[in-house]
Amino acid sequence: MATDLHELLRSLRVWDPKVTDLRSFEPATAPATPLPLFAEWFAAAVAAGQTEPHTMSLATSDESGLPDVRIVVLHGADADGWSFASHAGSRKGRHLAGRPYAALGFYWPVLGRQVRVRGPVTAAPSEDAQGDLHARSTGALAAALTGRQSEVLPSLDDLLRASESAWERASREPDAPVPSWTLYRLRADEVEFFQGDERRRHVRLRYRRGGQRDGEEWSRELLWP
Repeated sequence: MATDLHELLRSLRVWDPKVTDLRSFEPATAPATPLPLFAEWFAAAVAAGQTEPHTMSLATSDESGLPDVRIVVLHGADADGWSFASHAGSRKGRHLAGRPYAALGFYWPVLGRQVRVRGPVTAAPSEDAQGDLHARSTGALAAALTGRQSEVLPSLDDLLRASESAWERASREPDAPVPSWTLYRLRADEVEFFQGDERRRHVRLRYRRGGQRDGEEWSRELLWP
């Protein structure tokens, strides 16, 4: 019997209290800059048992302005920006080479929270990218060594052969270089924090970079849900 998608969608619930803890959020007590609040919310998501809280949506656009989105892993967030990595020749890498601006989206349903980040993206120095890669798992290195990300794959057998060879090399050479591997850093112009509310009085706090001292000051404002 075929699945009735619309019926299935209507049967689902958002923020079931059995698995979601909707917490209070008082914007007046939020820090002056977004990074400390992001770190606090990220730690809370981890403590609450959120599955893979370090995964995020990454949105880029091609040379015609057409958008694309995928899930990637957050590699870090500090004064240099929110970091993620990919091959320079991948679809996202090509997009960022032509239009170096992106948006990130985090969703932690266990707390009913979202964080949205957007801003210009730059590539970190190669030594930073290689250091980041080699600090990760053997599997991460093997995947990077397999390469050819986003290219057309003739068959799964081709992938199997390339992957087995890459795993063998990654195990043998844990510091094997991957020249195309790129660490990207998004320097946020805007960061929004969203706290869900059971009565749909969601709290949205937006930080926007601007002001004096080379734009290092942040303004804060509430948004209607």
